Amino acid sequence: MTRHEMKGFLSFLIMWFIYKKEMTGAEIAIELEKRKGNKPSPGTIYPALKDLKDKGLIKDDRDKKYSLTKKGEEELDSHLKTFFDTFCDLDEMKSCCRKK
Repeated sequence: MTRHEMKGFLSFLIMWFIYKKEMTGAEIAIELEKRKGNKPSPGTIYPALKDLKDKGLIKDDRDKKYSLTKKGEEELDSHLKTFFDTFCDLDEMKSCCRKK
């Protein structure tokens, strides 16, 4: 999968979450809710998980906890590099955020 094939930021976030910790779809939805403010529907989460699984980037166990495959780890590394190359001034951008 090329960088341009990554369907939005959702797949990137899902891969990041399960890189840090194996998670179920419901746990991923909770993590997304923490960042976005509202919980995404199963109709949003599970198609993205299926797509990542079909591409061989993630796998699930019998408890439906998802984890990255070796290919998924390599893909995430590539996307993280692109992200940080693009937002090389992330710390400066972060300092502009004002808490209300």
